[in-house]
Amino acid sequence: MRQVRRPPAQPNRPSPPTPPFNAPAVRRLRAALSMGPEHVAYGMRVSYGLPYVTPDLVTAWERGVAVPSNPELTALAGVLWCSPGELLGRPRTLREHRMARGLAPEDVARAVGHELQAYLRMEEGDDWRGTERQSAALAELLGLRLPDLVTVTGRDARLADLLRSAVTTRWQAYARPVGKLVPLDRRLVEDALQELHREYHGQMVATLSWGSEGGTSAAGREFLDRIVDHFWTRVSDRAPGAI
Repeated sequence: MRQVRRPPAQPNRPSPPTPPFNAPAVRRLRAALSMGPEHVAYGMRVSYGLPYVTPDLVTAWERGVAVPSNPELTALAGVLWCSPGELLGRPRTLREHRMARGLAPEDVARAVGHELQAYLRMEEGDDWRGTERQSAALAELLGLRLPDLVTVTGRDARLADLLRSAVTTRWQAYARPVGKLVPLDRRLVEDALQELHREYHGQMVATLSWGSEGGTSAAGREFLDRIVDHFWTRVSDRAPGAI
């Protein structure tokens, strides 16, 4: 395979982080259109003004050897007759959720009531600073589920801290703080915390019964490391429509 060369980046202009690229989706969509890498490369050169795109570069994307930049992703989606979101894995950041919806930064900034430059700084720093009203508008525009909204608004770490304390001490003391962090019915939060508390301590007792102190700490760490995922799973099990 020939070496693939992109145009050099402009000085002092770092490239924005690329989204989680779904290489198998590119291969699948290209094959469905009966196109070869050379056809994709040609379309990106002619229709989207990317003269450096070669079949080798397209193949590198499909193999996961390289990842397209944001402009390349948009052009690739256009050639494959799909939305950029169809070429992404599960979005994680604010920028990735926006790109998955095929929206420009201007669209989001206008919809949530932020100045464009202020919004772009939030994307670049992965640091959302909106009001509750703006957060609600953001969730509606980007189709964010509650767990995704908590993540992109920077509340994941705080939620994890509260949940760890709840399952290792008295869960009742943390029902209200968790409820303030995530807009869920208080009873639903209490039930989820109680179940997590019971499951965590049940694992501790079960491991201790085998007389393995090292196993106890390992089991506890693993449970606590994934405590946010466990919480959302318990909420979803009890109230599927809540998140």
